[in-house]
Amino acid sequence: MSKETNKKPSKDTSESISKDAPDGNTDNTNESTVTFAELGIHELILKSVEEAGYETPSAIQAETIPHLLEGKDLIGQAQTGTGKTAAFSLPLLSRLDLSSKDTQILVLAPTRELAIQVAEAMQSYARHLKGFHVMPIYGGQSIDIQLRQLKRGAHVVVGTPGRVMDHLRRRTLKLGNLKALVLDEADEMLRMGFIDDVETILKETPDTRQTVLFSATMPSAIKRITQKYLDNPVDIKVKSKTSTVSTITQYYWSGKTSYKLDALTRLLEAEEFGGIIIFVRTKNMTTELAEKLSARGYQAIALNGDVQQSMREKVIARLKKASIDIIVATDVVARGLDVERITHVINYDMPADNESYVHRIGRTGRAGRKGTAILFVPPNGKRALAGIERATGQTIEPLKLPSPQDISAARINRFKEMVVETAASQKLDFYEKVITDLEDNGELTPKQIAATLAFLVQRDRPLLVTPNKIPESNLGDRSNDRGSDRHSDRNDRGRRERGDRTRENNDRKQGGERNERSRHSEGSGRKKGVTQPGMVTYRLDVGAEHGAQPRHIVGAIANEAGVESQYIQNIDVSNGHTTVDLPEGMPKEIENHLKKVRVMGQQLSLRQISGKDESKGEKKKSKSKDK
Repeated sequence: MSKETNKKPSKDTSESISKDAPDGNTDNTNESTVTFAELGIHELILKSVEEAGYETPSAIQAETIPHLLEGKDLIGQAQTGTGKTAAFSLPLLSRLDLSSKDTQILVLAPTRELAIQVAEAMQSYARHLKGFHVMPIYGGQSIDIQLRQLKRGAHVVVGTPGRVMDHLRRRTLKLGNLKALVLDEADEMLRMGFIDDVETILKETPDTRQTVLFSATMPSAIKRITQKYLDNPVDIKVKSKTSTVSTITQYYWSGKTSYKLDALTRLLEAEEFGGIIIFVRTKNMTTELAEKLSARGYQAIALNGDVQQSMREKVIARLKKASIDIIVATDVVARGLDVERITHVINYDMPADNESYVHRIGRTGRAGRKGTAILFVPPNGKRALAGIERATGQTIEPLKLPSPQDISAARINRFKEMVVETAASQKLDFYEKVITDLEDNGELTPKQIAATLAFLVQRDRPLLVTPNKIPESNLGDRSNDRGSDRHSDRNDRGRRERGDRTRENNDRKQGGERNERSRHSEGSGRKKGVTQPGMVTYRLDVGAEHGAQPRHIVGAIANEAGVESQYIQNIDVSNGHTTVDLPEGMPKEIENHLKKVRVMGQQLSLRQISGKDESKGEKKKSKSKDK
């Protein structure tokens, strides 16, 4: 039963909280005067948060958590990277009834990557809750595994709309006792064509549920959802009001977590720097990273909330005097830190939000001095990076890691400088006599003696570096993203499908029947009916007569088979069937699974037809003739 009777809340009953200073409300800042302990979350949830080393809630967390603990519906408008997952997870997990195995929280996410990420975060926050179970459900994972886990029971289900709909049709996901429903990144689900599925799911949930919607933007379709299905929601907006100074040069590097430390040490080896602040997310990480850097020969000290003020002042004094060069810090302890010799700020961990990024890099480039800011971006952090660029209005350029040759050259230069400086500053009479004795023995030339000593000095740190394999940034070539479209599209799939949806809408306005079939990945140079190398053509037993559109095909294949949407090509929706090109070599188990997937109530019954033109019912002509 839905909340369709709940129309748009009146101004008298709805609450609106804005963190946007230009509108005349409270000043927009990421700094919070409250602590997680003061917000009232469950003590076992609080224990997990404190163990993770998080110190203060972000703006969206501080504003959202108290209302969700009270059971209110809520609209949160905030960009990716503001801490939304914790904002809804901490209070909703605090209200769970662990004595029941029923699904009490359902989180809808636009992609399987986000679904997995949210499920992992909620598992981490609830790790001290005895008997707690969270389950992600998404395409590409065996439906049988999900069926078994759902039968055992899950307090929280995090899923993509398509797979949740599938389980609802099978009656394997029971939402009769659902307490809370979260729509995470609702605008993304709209762009990907899932909004009808979202509304269907909303209608299948109890009228008494608590509903939480987070969206970076608020298009009319999302507003309609909030008016129709949310009951007098609290409206919270956290808008970015950020800027960075032109004296700071900004770069990003993206790679797996396992490569981050090696990438960092490469940079430290080759970069000329004064003082460096390396920002991480948690107190634990400050200590861990500082110890690892110290083991690699760098003077690094950790600063976090556990460090007493007197010790903090001593560390900063040492940084100013250049007796140390590197501080590994959390956001809290770096507030107000102004040290002239800081030339580099490295975001080793992504900041919690855009304002934190600006605050962090503002520790360098002060008073007109030049500074460098480097952001480490995880493989799934492309949207967060784009969000920072949108918020700051500046492009962050990709950073090419120093090569082994660059590092070798830097070590050789430092060695030469050390030799010259030592010769000028030290009394070396005794050592000169030792070298003279070696030379007089006639076994070694002066060059051989010097080379041997250089080897001994650098034995543990050779001047010539052996190449190690660290992949370059894996965000791909973003040069084509530099236009305004890049800043309005937060998801590749939405960008690729927008053309299809626009054409479909126009067709419906003109009578509903399309003479020209929509194509996915328009403008890629493909010709109609021509299968590109490395692709094979499949037939699906669903078509226009069933109400199928290209967006439904893309959504089903992307979520159920885990195929990136740029590899779903040449979609041709005919009246009774559809043809589509997919990468060759699809695993048999995925192919068998797709055969059973339903779109618009029709089983796809996917089968390969490469070499045939199904729309005409004829075989393609062979280039060679049979003899």
